Amino acid sequence: METQNIKITVIIAVFNGEQHIENTIKSVLSQKIEIDLIIIDGESQDKTIEIINKYENKLYKFISEKDEGIYDAFNKGWDLAKSDSFILYLGVGDQLIKLPSEDKLINADIVYGKVILNENTVFNSKIGFRLRLGNTLHHQALLVKKSLHPISPFDKQFNLYADFDFNQRLYKQNLKFVYDDSFLSYALPGGVSANFDKNQSLKIVQKNYGKNYYYLAKLFYQIQRIKSLFSK
Repeated sequence: METQNIKITVIIAVFNGEQHIENTIKSVLSQKIEIDLIIIDGESQDKTIEIINKYENKLYKFISEKDEGIYDAFNKGWDLAKSDSFILYLGVGDQLIKLPSEDKLINADIVYGKVILNENTVFNSKIGFRLRLGNTLHHQALLVKKSLHPISPFDKQFNLYADFDFNQRLYKQNLKFVYDDSFLSYALPGGVSANFDKNQSLKIVQKNYGKNYYYLAKLFYQIQRIKSLFSK
């Protein structure tokens, strides 16, 4: 696809990820368009940096220094990205499978797609009321215009769900979200948000939507928990 007017930046955050970093890098470089690839490493002590250095001439930026966690790393990458680019952010082990078509990007502020969670589960991101209660967008298949938020967007007080907080703030702005069924990524199982932290999620809901939505989300989480118990 021709992307003369579309710039895409992919940010990879990694710390001691020697087992998975190469697959993540290769998944980005295998795309058929030019991508600014930024890697933010938290000063890894294994072979991660050695592996990254193999791709030195294909990277837009590479930083290795101590950070305050994955969202601090994403913030650093965001600040380095070109101001007119769409940004996608990946954790180590995640993989970009297919980008959206150009026509979707031209007419959107944010483009979202699907994420493979495991061999039996594909997460279909959604936009709507449900996003006010919990995260319905997975960052592995989410492209956001940097111009919507020129400075680093992730609130580091939310060490597990800063992307959820950012998604809610974007949604509140009445921006143009566009879904592309062909936009597909893979999320490595596990990670910092693998086990649901109800309290942090509720704190984000209250911050962005107030007390009424806090109580509504709390009820929603209880109902979901009961449903999961009966489904076992």
